[in-house]
Amino acid sequence: MDFEYSAKTKELQKKLLAFMDEHIYPNESKYYAHVRSDKRWEPVPVIEELKPKAKAAGLWNLFLPHSRRVTGGGLSNLEYAPLCEIMGRVSWSPEVFNCSAPDTGNMETIERYGSEEQKQQWLDPLLDGRIRSAFLMTEPAVASSDATNIQMQIKREGDDYVINGTKWWSSGAGDPRCKIYIVMGKTNPDHASRHSQQSMVLVPAGTPGIKILRHLNVFGYDDAPHGHMEIDFKDVRVPASSILLGEGRGFEIAQGRLGPGRIHHCMRSIGQAERALEKMCKRATQRHAFGRTVAEQGVTRERIAEARIMIDSTRFMVLHAAWRMDTAGNKVARKEIAMIKVLAPNMACQVIDWAMQVHGGGGVSDDFGLANAYAHQRTLRFADGPDEVHRNAIAKQEIAEQTTLGEALATKKT
Repeated sequence: MDFEYSAKTKELQKKLLAFMDEHIYPNESKYYAHVRSDKRWEPVPVIEELKPKAKAAGLWNLFLPHSRRVTGGGLSNLEYAPLCEIMGRVSWSPEVFNCSAPDTGNMETIERYGSEEQKQQWLDPLLDGRIRSAFLMTEPAVASSDATNIQMQIKREGDDYVINGTKWWSSGAGDPRCKIYIVMGKTNPDHASRHSQQSMVLVPAGTPGIKILRHLNVFGYDDAPHGHMEIDFKDVRVPASSILLGEGRGFEIAQGRLGPGRIHHCMRSIGQAERALEKMCKRATQRHAFGRTVAEQGVTRERIAEARIMIDSTRFMVLHAAWRMDTAGNKVARKEIAMIKVLAPNMACQVIDWAMQVHGGGGVSDDFGLANAYAHQRTLRFADGPDEVHRNAIAKQEIAEQTTLGEALATKKT
């Protein structure tokens, strides 16, 4: 593959970097002042102030490729990935550009699998940034890393579906602007195929029978106003037209949803690692210990060098995965996607950990943003599916490929 960025990407990088310098970095203190205040469950004013500026700069909805609903978008995965890295340098900045999870994945899902009516009702206001959304899949009572375990019931009754069950880690559901949930549950638990039992339905937030039980903290962070909620459904009724694609198609939708969104997460992880490395280098040159700067200590230099190697290696792997998705499709690129899911957050966790060590006690405080960044990256090792699941999938495919290759070589020799 050619790792040279396209002219379109280079131009957008230039504009995005300028926007970050002018509007994002100078407003970090405003953002954190709000989310630590007693109004933290309300929309963040500085984000709302910056959204019109991002739109005016042509930096809006960059994530959604080839959609007639997006003007000026149409970026490939390879073109969008470097932009994601820039946005990822500040955890809250993707929302300014309407490129934040879980909305990106939800918009892609509705764009790809929704009816025209569903797109008009939910996709258009999401693309406009007027509402937000949540994706409800994980459940507290089962090991949801195996999605066939999902127990939420979605039963057809006449012209409606009736939903019962409990979800948790419903990220984004704490935001008062969250108006729509994509919910995965079982419509046919007796189907012979375990992968044809599940379906996805669109459920408006606030539908009678929905109760938000609590918000879940991540290493002590409540991530307001986004939030990670535990939500109970009791006899929640939605029209049958709310189903996405059709009954038993939940796994098909989930697989289609997982590709591009994981590229986004991985590139944002690289952005977080890059910023942590910058902070580590700056801190190391400013602090003295045992008669010399921390930057002159051998172990610090070794870690800085390793961080650079790890970040650049990960970037090339993610860009390669993006290229494979663009040229061969998500299904063919599934091994490359699985590999970066494991690699990127683990790399970011290690680099951030080294940066925290250089900062001493300050590293585990909220003064430098490293503790929060570490918490977020550690969480991605679950949120994108457990590392163990991805490694298992990689190994299975590798064994199959090597076995096939060995058989082909043996046949050729005979």
